[in-house]
Amino acid sequence: MLFEMKMKKLMSTKGVLAFILTVLLFTVSCAQKDAWERIESSGKIVVLTRNNAHCYYIYREHPMGFEYDLAKAFSKYLNVELEVRTPTWEGLIEELDEEKGDFIAASMSITSQRKKMVYFSAPYLAIQQKVILRKYNNSVNKIEDLEGRTVHVRRGTSYEERLNELNREGMHIKIKTHDDIPTEELIEMVQDRKIEITVADSNIALLNQRYYPDIKISFALEEQQSLAWGVKRGERRLLKKINKFFKKIKKDGTFQKIYHKYYAYYGIFDPFDLKKYQRRLKTRLPKYKGIIQKAANKYAFDWRLIASVIYQESHFDSEALSHTGVKGIMQLTRDTAMEMGISDRRDPEQSIMGGVKYLRMLFDRFYNINGPDRLFIALASYNIGEGHVRDAQMLAKSQGENPNSWTVLEHTLPLLRDPKYYKKTRYGYCRGTEPVRYVKRIRTYFDILKRKAIM
Repeated sequence: MLFEMKMKKLMSTKGVLAFILTVLLFTVSCAQKDAWERIESSGKIVVLTRNNAHCYYIYREHPMGFEYDLAKAFSKYLNVELEVRTPTWEGLIEELDEEKGDFIAASMSITSQRKKMVYFSAPYLAIQQKVILRKYNNSVNKIEDLEGRTVHVRRGTSYEERLNELNREGMHIKIKTHDDIPTEELIEMVQDRKIEITVADSNIALLNQRYYPDIKISFALEEQQSLAWGVKRGERRLLKKINKFFKKIKKDGTFQKIYHKYYAYYGIFDPFDLKKYQRRLKTRLPKYKGIIQKAANKYAFDWRLIASVIYQESHFDSEALSHTGVKGIMQLTRDTAMEMGISDRRDPEQSIMGGVKYLRMLFDRFYNINGPDRLFIALASYNIGEGHVRDAQMLAKSQGENPNSWTVLEHTLPLLRDPKYYKKTRYGYCRGTEPVRYVKRIRTYFDILKRKAIM
C-alpha cells in the first residue's frame, strides 16, 4: 500500500513537471516566432515612423505622408492591417528591438553605424545632406566656411554623424544638438533668424522650401546617400517581403505616383511668388474666408482647395480682369457666369458661389474617375475648358494610355499645341501646358494651406 502511494505521488509529480515543460516549450516557441510569423498570425503589421510633414501626419482626420502612403501600400500588398507608431527619433530602433514595431519607415538614411543595429532594405530614394541657410547669407559657401560656426541638428541623426566626422578630420565645427526636434522646425528657425545653420536631407529641404521661401538650400555636406526601411537584425523573411514590394511598386508605377504626390512640384515657384502668397494669406484671405467656407461646404469641397483656386485665379482680388475678358475673384467668363446665374462677376460672393458651383459641375461630369485624378482633371477643365480635356483623354486612349490618369494627361495636354495632334481633335489647338502648370500651382498652394493646419 505504501509502495502504491509513493508511485502515485511520483506520477503526479511527473505530470506536473510535464505540464510545466510543455508550457515552457510553448512559450519558447512563441518567443522564437519571427516578425513575418507574427504578422501572418495577427493579420496586422506595425510601422514605426515619425510624425512630421514628410513621414506621417493627420489632415482633416485622414492620415497622410510619403512614408505613410508607402507603408499603407505595403500593408495592402501583404493583405494585412496597418498600425502606426510614432516614437521619438532615438526610439525608432529601440522599439524595433523590443518588437513594438515590425519595420521602420521614417526617411532613414543608410549609415555604417545604423547597419550595425538594423537590417536595411534595398534603397528606395537617393538623397544628399544639404546645408540650410537663410537667403543672402553669402558668408557660408563651402564646407570649409563652417569652421568655428554653430550648426544645429537633431541628436542621433546622420547629420550629427557627418559633422562629428568632419571634426575628427581636423575641422572645428560647433555642433548644437536638439532632442527630438523635427528637421522642419530647425529649418523654420533658420527662416526666422533664430539660428544660422542647420542640415537637412535634400528631399526634406526641397519639400520645406515652399513653406519657408527665405531659406537657401546650399552646398552638400557629403556624398549621395540612400533612404531605406529597417527591420530588426535577423528578420530576413520580412526583409525579403519588403524588397519584393519595392521592386514591384517601382515597376508598376505605384512608387512614382506616391512620390509625385508629395515631391513633384517643389520647384515650380520662385521664392518671391511664395512670399507674396504667404503674405496675402494674412492680408487678403481673411476678407473672403467666410464666403469661401460657405461655398465649399455647400458644394462639398475643402475650403482650402477653393482658396487655392481663387489665389491662382485672381490673388484674392475681386476687381481682377484678365486680357481674355474674364472677370472677378473667380475669373469667370461671361457665358459661364450666365450659366451659373451670376449677374455681377465682380461681386465676390456671387463670383465665389458661382465659381465653386461650376467646379462642382465639372467634377460631377467626370464621375467615372476615382481618387485625386478626378479633382485634378476637373481643375484642368475649369482652366482650359472641358472640351480640350476630353480631347487630351481621347489622345491618351489612342496612345494606349489611361485617359483617367492625371499623370498621363500631364503629358498629353501639351501635345494639343502640335498640329500633328490637335488637327485630329474636336476642339483643336490649345495651350496645353497652361492647365498642367495651373493644377501644379493649385496643388502647391493647397499643400501650403494644409501644412498651416498641422503646424
